[in-house]
Amino acid sequence: MLTRLTQELTAPFSRRRWLAAAAGLALGAAGFGPAMAADDTIKIGVLHSLSGTMAISETTLKDTILFLIDEQNKKGGVLGKKLEAVVVDPASNWPLFAEKARELITKNKVAVVFGCWTSVSRKSVLPVFKELNSILFYPVQYEGEESERNVFYTGAAPNQQAIPAVDYLMKEEKVKRWVLAGTDYVYPRTTNKILEAYLKSKGVAQDDIMINYTPFGHSDWQTIVADIKKFGSAGKKTAVVSTINGDANVPFYKELGNQGIKAKDIPVVAFSVGEEELAGIDTKPLVGHLAAWNYFESIKTPANEKFIKDWQAYTKNPKRVTNDPMEAHVIGFNMWVKAVEKVKSTDADKVIDALPGTEAPNLTGGVSKMLPNHHITKPVFIGEIKGDGQFSVVYKTKDLVPGDAWSKELEGSKDLIGDWVGKKCGNFNVKTNKCLGSGT
Repeated sequence: MLTRLTQELTAPFSRRRWLAAAAGLALGAAGFGPAMAADDTIKIGVLHSLSGTMAISETTLKDTILFLIDEQNKKGGVLGKKLEAVVVDPASNWPLFAEKARELITKNKVAVVFGCWTSVSRKSVLPVFKELNSILFYPVQYEGEESERNVFYTGAAPNQQAIPAVDYLMKEEKVKRWVLAGTDYVYPRTTNKILEAYLKSKGVAQDDIMINYTPFGHSDWQTIVADIKKFGSAGKKTAVVSTINGDANVPFYKELGNQGIKAKDIPVVAFSVGEEELAGIDTKPLVGHLAAWNYFESIKTPANEKFIKDWQAYTKNPKRVTNDPMEAHVIGFNMWVKAVEKVKSTDADKVIDALPGTEAPNLTGGVSKMLPNHHITKPVFIGEIKGDGQFSVVYKTKDLVPGDAWSKELEGSKDLIGDWVGKKCGNFNVKTNKCLGSGT
């Protein structure tokens, strides 16, 4: 595990990506400092990497929270007080996430923290939030298998992204053979464990499932793509389900093109490629391939159009894109504000108890609800990548999908539920009627 963490946190990324991250950090430092310095404020912790390998993704989420705080302060703040951002930089270093979380809670006295991206960083801070009884809103799709009292998961669980994507490929693309390709860390491995069990439950033979893992920053895809091409030449429709993360996606898709693999022949559906990752790169090798998310910038609703316009005005950049984790922060932030106003307090215990059942509009239409397991209801969209780096929606769920904390596909999880309202337990076994202790 330590090897994987080291790979995750030391993976290089391109000079262009570095410059983009540095530019985002400079923009954040120059234009988005703490909103207020007065004592009579409610402090909001922002725990996103502003340097290191994850800065390219997380800097935007830091800016999102600062934007939301600015918007809320224009409305008069919360409980008659202005909100004040306290921004720290855990620097893509997983032990430092825990240290910075402790600093935010004990030194800065924040009422809530919005942060983390990788599951490694989330796992790192969990003991701190439990020990100090504070609140974390986590905005990124993840592998599930967790329901913690002090954490609210506004990103997708596997049943809100991975499972619907596989169902789409089965029904609409008639896929019979499956390549599960991922970066070598906890999220892809657990997600693919769930997907492998799900595929087998649908009658897919082991010989029709190929699983491959590569380290962060992997760049030499020639042999692996050749293997995928050979695997897809057996006369059965083949697709790649990708949990490949970060800059490794660029040479992966390029190699698909180099070997003549077109989206119509072997489609790739990705869970970690969004508008932010596509911005500024050559999208030609990706056109026609798919991504599964709960939000796309291209979805036309009045709420989304207003958000994009306000976001670009705030950042003073008419080309600044939006993405799925940003919307997750929008929903989580608005839920937190509602809960605080409901109980007229920022006391963690009161807010934690008030959050389940709280609703907030999502940006694509409909209203998301916080569930007793501390996950939310979300729509699911499948988008086709276009040449301009945006997505054309080819599928959406009829209704919002409730997030499952525990996978129904895994033997050790199928009898578990998270219920912090009735059972006061994150991993309650419905067969034995017992709480297993921790929510992880």
